[in-house]
This record gives sequence, C-alpha cells and structure tokens, in this order.
Amino acid sequence: MSIAEKNKVKFETKTEYYEVKVHPQTNRLYHISLSKEAVKNFLEAVHKAGTSVEHLEYTPYARLLMASYLLDQLGEEFGELIRGIVHDRDSGGFTLGLEGVSQDTDDYVILSTAISYLLGAPNQDAMSGKYYARFSVKDTDGSDSYLRQAYRLFTLHTDGTFVDEPTDWLIMMKMVEENARGGESRLLHLDDWSELDKYASHPLANHKFTYKAPKSKNVDQEIERVTFFNYNNKPGICYIDQFAYPETIEKAKYLHDLSNSMENDEHVIELELPVGDLVVVNNIFWLHGRAAFEKDPNLNRELLRQRGHFN
Repeated sequence: MSIAEKNKVKFETKTEYYEVKVHPQTNRLYHISLSKEAVKNFLEAVHKAGTSVEHLEYTPYARLLMASYLLDQLGEEFGELIRGIVHDRDSGGFTLGLEGVSQDTDDYVILSTAISYLLGAPNQDAMSGKYYARFSVKDTDGSDSYLRQAYRLFTLHTDGTFVDEPTDWLIMMKMVEENARGGESRLLHLDDWSELDKYASHPLANHKFTYKAPKSKNVDQEIERVTFFNYNNKPGICYIDQFAYPETIEKAKYLHDLSNSMENDEHVIELELPVGDLVVVNNIFWLHGRAAFEKDPNLNRELLRQRGHFN
C-alpha cells in the first residue's frame, strides 16, 4: 500500500466544520480546510472574550482557552485528529489556515496558538522572549545566521539542537509576503531520504557533537547532541549545520557529506504556503529549510514560529 493510500485510510475525513485531505503537493502531508463559518465563529468568540495577543503573551492559561474556543467550533475530536497526524510516522505534518476570513496578523497568532496548545506546549523562544517568534526576511540583513538572510539557501535542519529541552514539533506560519519570488519552505521526511541508512548506520551517527548558538539566539550554553537516535524503533534526527562544532576533520566531513546528501535528495519538497496558512511538522523525523529568494530591494516576508513538546 502506498503512502497516499495509507494516509487516506488513516486520516482523510470530512465533517460539517472541516475536511482533511492528502496535501496536493505531497502524499506525506495533509491539508485541513476549515469551514469559513467555523473560523468566523472562533474569532468572534476570541474577540468577545476580549483576548488580545498581549494578553496571550502575559497570561499562559489564556492560550489554552484559545484551544478550547477552537474545539468548541470544530469538535473535541479535532484535537485528537491533529495529534494523531503529527505523531504518525507515515505523515507527521499538515497545513491549514484562516481561509481568507481575516488578514489581521494578530488573528494569525491567535489561530496558531490554538493549534500549538492542542499539540502540546510551546517552548519559550529565547530569540523573542515569548512563546512564539515573529521575524522578517528583507533585502538586507546583518544577521549572524541564515534565518534572516534572504539570498542564501537556508539548509535543512531540525529545531532545538542548541537548547536542553525537547522540541517535538514545529509550527511555521506565513504572516506577510510582499515582492517575494522564491523562498519556498523546503521539507524532507527522514524516511524519504535516499541515503538515510548510510548516515544513520555510520560510526559517527551516535557521536555527541557540540552545538553552540550565535548571539542572536539569546542562548548562552553548549549542548551535546547525537545526530541519530531511536524513536519508536525508527531513526530520529537532531541536526543543524550552522551551529555544530566537530572536533576533527573526519567529523566535519561526516556532517558536511550528510548535509549535502540531504540538500540534493530528490525527495525534498518545496512547499507553497499562502499568507495566513501554517504548516506543522514533527521535528523528530522532518527536516526543514528555505530556498533562496530572488533579489528584490522591496522584499518583505514575515513568518511566525512556534516549537514545543508533546504533553
């Protein structure tokens, strides 16, 4: 049975309030279409309660209320559904959005918060000092990492390599996009990587590499991480090329070759994500990055990021 057939058996469904289909770009992901009425009613409930983004930042329990307001509109089984997808090894990810009901970026934060608290609990984002981060990519930037550098390939990686807390899942949401050509989200499911066995069975696969974050990340610690580990009897991965500090030439070559192998794999997906939509992936067996943008002095893209752990 193909991945698409497995996914249809597992999670494809349609209710009065939402529809789940295999994603049109890849059989590995799902796309969840929410009804416009459900989105409208969710946002009305949020606004009626007087909830602002500032309130969510200052009052942690209010974030759980966002999740409850969403379940009020979609049904309790919706939380079980999206958790099931993200835990599922054959998939592990989905996209959804506000269906054009709102173009207010505060509403984008609110919806993403509801989704994140249905998945588990977001980690504090040291870069922003909040439970989420918003960051822009523009024509010029003096960043000390590839995150904001528009015209470089942002290489495939997992999040949370340089912090000592679990990072099980990741949400990325497109907030603003102007004069942007290129810059697609690049994704690779670990099981689709053609040379996974070669690198996961290498003698250095379980070596503890040192990771150190640059100043912009606001993380002042060193972490030792193995690249591959056992996750439900299959490989999990923890890797980013920018912040690894191998001790020898041999170890540097291993990481270099591993990264090149992933970047050039034919199964890398370049995901088209509209403004107001988010993508959720399991950070243990999905790698993500970003294609380079085409040069434009008026380029402006803003993304939201949340990452966290399963409860």
